[in-house]
Amino acid sequence: MSHFGTVGALWRYPVKSLLGESCRHLKFDTRGAEGDRLYAVYDAKGKFGSGKTTRRFQKIDGLFEFRSYYRDDVLTVVFPDGTERAGPDSDTDAAMSEVLGQPVALTREADISHFDAGPVHIVTSAALAALRLALPGMQIDERRFRPNLLLDVAGSEPSEHGWVGRRLRIGDRVTLEIVETTERCGMTTFAQAELRREPRLLKHLSDTYGLCLGVYANVIQGGEVSLSDSVEML
Repeated sequence: MSHFGTVGALWRYPVKSLLGESCRHLKFDTRGAEGDRLYAVYDAKGKFGSGKTTRRFQKIDGLFEFRSYYRDDVLTVVFPDGTERAGPDSDTDAAMSEVLGQPVALTREADISHFDAGPVHIVTSAALAALRLALPGMQIDERRFRPNLLLDVAGSEPSEHGWVGRRLRIGDRVTLEIVETTERCGMTTFAQAELRREPRLLKHLSDTYGLCLGVYANVIQGGEVSLSDSVEML
């Protein structure tokens, strides 16, 4: 094993395609980060609200104006005006429907996974450094890429793209297997919180990295991960 980095940030997104929450500690099991994307905004046709339209997803404008987090394990949704509502709940659904301009419902995951691909998403500080060098003046922030784990590693290239098929040990216990690179979509360019819209970002990712940045991983051994935990390649 070789130590090569540390955990720089931990994120989870209780509701798919809403802004999420920064965590100091996060438990992982075979499904991924505990509570991550456990809920989704469903439209009237039963598709998951997203920033893109596919067979499973339906693009719904305005989702990034909402944020979700857990308060004592209860899902809480923060509305654009700062109002907080517990969910899933019929009143919360009605309020979200009014803001989004269409009927929607917050629904807990059942038979169909809410994940796009692998259950754990990883981005490195080196990948972000590469973007900052190539795109000076652009607001490059890990929140654009919605990782569960931001790993602080040396360098200024997306080194994680070479990890497919390898295993990482995070802290004393958690073991992840890297399964594929992460294909990006237009959500990386969206404005969110204080980050402005950056339409040039997706073209750069396409031209430079074949539209990929970051990797997906499966959980081989679960457990808790904390900020500043060591990262080793097995």
